[in-house]
Amino acid sequence: MFDEKMQIEYWRSMSVEDLETAEILFEKKKYKECLFFCHLSIEKILKAHFCKTQKKEAIKTHNLLYLQKISNIEMSSNQLNHLTLLMRYQLEGRYPEYKPDIPEPDDCKLFIKKSKELLKWLIEKL
Repeated sequence: MFDEKMQIEYWRSMSVEDLETAEILFEKKKYKECLFFCHLSIEKILKAHFCKTQKKEAIKTHNLLYLQKISNIEMSSNQLNHLTLLMRYQLEGRYPEYKPDIPEPDDCKLFIKKSKELLKWLIEKL
């Protein structure tokens, strides 16, 4: 039986933990991994929204734009652009042949900042 409250809390708490992990990875100069965890964080909060709007367990996808769309979350063009950029970095952790350019440390720090802002906004909308 689907426990909506439990599912939402699970995905929400995991999204916060993953962004904290991204920050630790940044400090250790593991930029590729940092960006991967930024993606995971946003993916998980979008899965919380999916559970809320669809009243069922989250689907097994890593596509942020798809999760946003099927969860009926209206986003600004800047927010959607950030989802698109994050999508570049989720593949490298899963597929060895995919090798996106890794941003410079200052740009990576900006990815974290934008991910934090988006995560906060998405949590508030839950």
